[in-house]
Amino acid sequence: MALPLLQYKPTTQNQRVKSFGKADQNEDTPYIYRLEDVSSYTDIQNIIWAGYRQVFSEHEILSFNRQKNLESQLKNGSITVRDFIRGLAQSEAFYRIVVEVNNNYRLVDICLRRLLGRAAYNKDEEIAWSIKIATLGFKGFVNALMDSEEYTNSFGDTTVPYQRKRMEGRPFNLVTPRYGEDFRETAGTVKTDWRFTLEKFYSEKAKLQRLSEGDPRKYADMAASVSNKGNYAQSIRASSLDYLNLVPSRGTGKRF
Repeated sequence: MALPLLQYKPTTQNQRVKSFGKADQNEDTPYIYRLEDVSSYTDIQNIIWAGYRQVFSEHEILSFNRQKNLESQLKNGSITVRDFIRGLAQSEAFYRIVVEVNNNYRLVDICLRRLLGRAAYNKDEEIAWSIKIATLGFKGFVNALMDSEEYTNSFGDTTVPYQRKRMEGRPFNLVTPRYGEDFRETAGTVKTDWRFTLEKFYSEKAKLQRLSEGDPRKYADMAASVSNKGNYAQSIRASSLDYLNLVPSRGTGKRF
């Protein structure tokens, strides 16, 4: 038996507030792609590419990420736009480039942005949906979002999800970084930064590590750390030696 969704309090956000501006299209109003507006092959292609951009958050869709089977079903009317978006979110490509590289909390926020068109309300909502991922798996989590009342009321079966009521922020689904900070640290991708390259090859520590064994430069710091206070070398000259006292006498042990 799946655990019920934990209760959380929605907080008022900019994209959830009813707009009092003009209803015409502008740079802060997203273009809405609807299946009922399709009148040509180009229109259905636009819906397909809009779905890819929304779900995969890619400005340029790579050919090996395309789901041609879903595209074909949408073109011939076998599936709805909602099923097409669901299939993209549950595809192996989406799992590889988004799900595998993020923890559950960040995954919830990403999917809410791309599937419901809004960011997570608060940490309580992220925790509530992350429990769904843990109990239902990622596909079950996607189904819960796609079949939710919020999705049905906002997009229905024929509309590609979009960022709702954005009055300040630009489309966040296209600028969300793919990898979270924790993944970058464990995977080591941060080491490709130019600052790490400089530190790795050009710092004094890196230069000393590349010196061969026995190179005196390796021990320069150690030699400098040794205190030479009070350790003065003795100055010995031949003129300062008392030879009569240094040379013992023969046999008697007495000196001359």
